[in-house]
Amino acid sequence: MTKIWNESGFVENDPWVIETEEVKAEDDQQTILPFDAFIARAQESNDVGLGVLITPADDVEKLHPFIDRLALAAISFPAYNDGRGFSHASLLRSRLNFQGEVRAVGDVLIDQVPLMLRTGFTSFAVTNETAIRRLSENRLPGIDVYYQPTAKAAPGGEAYSWRRRVAS
Repeated sequence: MTKIWNESGFVENDPWVIETEEVKAEDDQQTILPFDAFIARAQESNDVGLGVLITPADDVEKLHPFIDRLALAAISFPAYNDGRGFSHASLLRSRLNFQGEVRAVGDVLIDQVPLMLRTGFTSFAVTNETAIRRLSENRLPGIDVYYQPTAKAAPGGEAYSWRRRVAS
C-alpha cells in the first residue's frame, strides 16, 4: 500500500499515477510519464501540467526546455542506498528553477525524509510501514548539524554548521 505524504499530512485522492502493467490511470487521474516518454510528448505537443518519472540514471538537465510544462517530478529511489535522487531534486530546484511538486517514490525511509525536504522534495510516496506510522504520528527525525546549501532554508536562516564567521 502506497500513501502520499507532504508536510501538511497524508494526501487523500492524489490524482497522479505511475502506470505499470497492473496499474492504469483512470479518467480522473493524471499519468506520470517515464522520462523518455515525457521528453517525446513535450517535443510533440504543447501539453502542460505533465508529470515525469526520473530514475537515477536520467539526465535532469534534458528537462530544461520543458520545465514550464511540468507539474510533478517523481524521483525514483529503487534502493535506500542510492542517493542520486537527492542530486536530481537539488538540480531541479537550483539549476532548472522548478517550482512544482517534487515527489520521492520507491524505497523512501523515515530517516531520509528530513534530508529530502531540505533538498527540495515536497511529497513522498511511502510504502514502508514504519515510515507511514511515524509520519502519521508526526515523528520526523531532526537534523541538528548540516553543512550543505539546500533548496529549503534552514530554521533561523541559512547557515552552515562548519562555517565560522569572523567579526570585523
